[in-house]
Amino acid sequence: MAPRRLRRAGGFTYLSLIILVAILALTAAATLKMGSLLQRSKAEEELLDIGAAFSDALKSYADATPAGMPPQPPSLKELLRDPRFPGTRRHLRKIFVDPMTGKAEWGITWLGDKVGVLAVYSLSDAKPVKIGNFPTRFAGFEGKNRLSEWKFVMATEGAHSAAAPEKPGSASPLVPNLQQTPAAPISLPVSAPEKGADQPPPPSPVSEEPAAPSENEGKKDEVQPPTEPEQQRN
Repeated sequence: MAPRRLRRAGGFTYLSLIILVAILALTAAATLKMGSLLQRSKAEEELLDIGAAFSDALKSYADATPAGMPPQPPSLKELLRDPRFPGTRRHLRKIFVDPMTGKAEWGITWLGDKVGVLAVYSLSDAKPVKIGNFPTRFAGFEGKNRLSEWKFVMATEGAHSAAAPEKPGSASPLVPNLQQTPAAPISLPVSAPEKGADQPPPPSPVSEEPAAPSENEGKKDEVQPPTEPEQQRN
């Protein structure tokens, strides 16, 4: 009986050890996966910061564009040193390394046949961890399936929104910064005064027809006969 009990106890101990090893393996795998997700999330936050720097640099280049010249740089190198000015003028301090690929290589959305840079994006086709709760300037990134779909375009006033009105004289991302002609004045309709407000009465319409003379005016030149007391005095 004793050997059987020892064999059973040994069997239970072996099974418990297997279960413990499996639990430890699952815990380690979950920890590694969580650590990988946290690392990816941190890299995506860094990508957003770098993309914001590219967006601001494209806007700085466009704002400094002389009249009659395209507001888009021919390449990213012109952001490091603007050749349109005699001195050293920088819109970007360096070409950043893509935290998703580990290389200083970026995808570029061109205007026309590589006429100018419209947007910069990562070359990674990985699925992003972050799919919502973006800053206002990156609200269009929500629901994207690939990191390469995060297009960092030129920053706009108000940072937000694509429907934000442009200020007069601001450079369009697709049209060169040409001198604008002043718009014709627009006459706005005058709203009617509210009831009860102290408003002067409206002027009566002026008629161009001459007014008919009144009876008193017609008799003004006639000689009136003397009254009875005056006759007695005479």
